[in-house]
Amino acid sequence: MFLVGLTGGIASGKSAVSSMLRELGCPIIDADVVARKVVEPHTPAYSRIVYHFGHEVLLENGQIDRQKLGQIIFAHEEKRRLLNSITHPEIHKAMLKEIVFYFLRGYRYVVLDVPLLFETRRLTKFLNHTVVVYCDPATQLQRLMQRDNLTQEQAEQRVAAQMPLNEKRGLANHVIENSGSREDTHRQVLRLHTKLEDSMDFLLVRVIAVAATAGLSGMLLYAAKLLLS
Repeated sequence: MFLVGLTGGIASGKSAVSSMLRELGCPIIDADVVARKVVEPHTPAYSRIVYHFGHEVLLENGQIDRQKLGQIIFAHEEKRRLLNSITHPEIHKAMLKEIVFYFLRGYRYVVLDVPLLFETRRLTKFLNHTVVVYCDPATQLQRLMQRDNLTQEQAEQRVAAQMPLNEKRGLANHVIENSGSREDTHRQVLRLHTKLEDSMDFLLVRVIAVAATAGLSGMLLYAAKLLLS
């Protein structure tokens, strides 16, 4: 099995592309969904967030108030780094469990939907393909303001908190241009899906895994012979 990293910028359309791939049958591990699970009440990450950010970031039902926490971290870089240091290790552990689940079920590849893929760089060395969903800055800002009911200043602040999409585009193997129509984006997703389905990368991974297993078995057999001689 090989891994595909899918990323983008806030309001660039990554979630739409992820949904299209899922509809085509691709196994998707969504880091945002995982992130919500690892900060549920009584989890280690939840306890650390409450300790560092206080009870004012909680809703009445005890859940994390994501909107209020978002306002804090987008306005203060050091607090954003603190939150990332709390949540990212837990997110990566949970994602690894899901990857193993798909591996055991025989999938050839898994798509990891990760918003901060290039910002953290912790996962990139394990990926065979990286995909960036791109849109032009003006479209990104307009979509964000409309989606989250933000002022232009608030939207610009959130965009500025992330790595520029132009920079992400230069780091990716594949780019989905999402400034136009949904139909145009869907055509690009279909081409990407064909490339992933036709890829033979999974064979190399399996050969390496088999070779490693065979090598380990050989070492154990040799050790047993030494002990018995």
